[in-house]
Amino acid sequence: MTVIEGVLFDFSGTLLRVESAESWLRAVLTASGTAMDEAEIARSAAALERAGALPGGSSPVEIPADLAGLWETRDRDARHHRALYTGLGRQVPLPEPKLYDALYERSRTAEAWQPYPDAAEVLAQLHRRGIRTGVLSNIGWDLRPVLRAHGLERYVDVCVLSYEHGLQKPDPQLFALACRELGLAPAAVLMVGDDRTADGGATAVGCSFMPVDHLPVDRRPAGLRPVLDLVG
Repeated sequence: MTVIEGVLFDFSGTLLRVESAESWLRAVLTASGTAMDEAEIARSAAALERAGALPGGSSPVEIPADLAGLWETRDRDARHHRALYTGLGRQVPLPEPKLYDALYERSRTAEAWQPYPDAAEVLAQLHRRGIRTGVLSNIGWDLRPVLRAHGLERYVDVCVLSYEHGLQKPDPQLFALACRELGLAPAAVLMVGDDRTADGGATAVGCSFMPVDHLPVDRRPAGLRPVLDLVG
């Protein structure tokens, strides 16, 4: 049996979880000095969530026809990613046009993301054991500053981000590239992620796969710890 010498982690829903749509909207309203009454905030946040406008949040209930193409390529190009999510946001009326770009910018900040309770512990233990670690994410922006702000980057050897390579999971080429970045054969690598289709695609190149549940951080205190039993 092949020994696992490296672990690739998905970002959103695996290592960290994005804030709620209401927290997201409130933060932007406060920062911009825009007033909305409480009932309107709640309604707008719920509508933004249904629209799928929060990157890392819920998928759209319905994708507008004019955004369908961007939805398919959103994680392969930073411009497509921004255009898609600001476009989804514009399905919901807000008091100021500038708020749509402000919402997108907020979603890329460390303040919008919270690590799962065991993320730092698991990464640190892997690091101490000499296990190579990486983050492999379908994303349209650089998540490294978020990892750094939460004290996680120091335990991560490589970051492979879809938009930097024009590829997105479950494309086998992206998993193969990530394994090369780790300097390991795919059979020695475990992929950990919350999406059984996108992240589970790692098995096509010979990696192992461990799924985790995409839950709020307070409902998944130890979802990553089983990784420690599978490696070394």
